[in-house]
Amino acid sequence: MKIKKGDEVVVISGKYKGVKGKVLEARPSESRVVVEGVNRRKWHVKPTEGQPGHIIDREAPVHVSNVALLDPKTKKATRVGYKIDAGKKVRVAKKSGAEL
Repeated sequence: MKIKKGDEVVVISGKYKGVKGKVLEARPSESRVVVEGVNRRKWHVKPTEGQPGHIIDREAPVHVSNVALLDPKTKKATRVGYKIDAGKKVRVAKKSGAEL
């Protein structure tokens, strides 16, 4: 998966199309990411000894195919490529060639 935690992404399809946000969590085994402010859902928490039951509003995961990385130079959606730089493999934006 080419998108990692902390990356800036834009949603390219669905209800939240066009929304930009930071990746809070990446789940490579499920091919899903959790994006800040996108796909918010209500979660019901059962009561425990220390606290009563309540409802939390938080982000649910979206499929990685529905988001694209933001190019650091143009601030638009871009695909990800790789190049070898001084023996290290680094991610680069396809549109501008900037390192990610």
